[in-house]
Amino acid sequence: MDQLVATPPGYPAELERAVTLRNGARVQIRPILPEDESRLIEFHERLSPDTAYRRFFTVMRTLPSELAHHLANVDYRRRLALVAEPLGGEVAAVIGVTRLEPMESPTTAELALVVEDAWQRLGLGAILLAHILQAGEQRGIADFRADVLTSNQAMLRLLATRTEVTRRRVQPYGVTEILFRRRSLSAMEMC
Repeated sequence: MDQLVATPPGYPAELERAVTLRNGARVQIRPILPEDESRLIEFHERLSPDTAYRRFFTVMRTLPSELAHHLANVDYRRRLALVAEPLGGEVAAVIGVTRLEPMESPTTAELALVVEDAWQRLGLGAILLAHILQAGEQRGIADFRADVLTSNQAMLRLLATRTEVTRRRVQPYGVTEILFRRRSLSAMEMC
């Protein structure tokens, strides 16, 4: 990745990688940077209302700048986020984000993942999931949790097929709480 800005302390460059999606598109996955704050706002604006609702469980026409600031600034240890951007374009644009947020237990983290609508069903969600789980494990996270809208069958299916689900509980208001662990995937399964 060509960076015109200095990376922040603790930036894990080893998490940068280029991947190929099912349609042959090349995508760069890298840790988020504070400079991505405005790109997160632009990313949110390109999400369909349904996709944005599935990620945040609320209707937000625009991602508030305070929230974008919080999401773009992580410590790369307990709070980690990876972004995906297409390779070869003149303007870098975030097309997917996955993140880990700490929970009370130091070995458990909450996971969130969202892919821009035009880039869904190409394997990017599975790739982002595999990379964030591996990065989490490298940071001592053994257990992961995700709150998923029960109507979000694509995310529920992704977690069911790509992780070892240890508990699944339907909460009130149509939310399913999933507790899971990383399972090893073959190279064929990652796409």
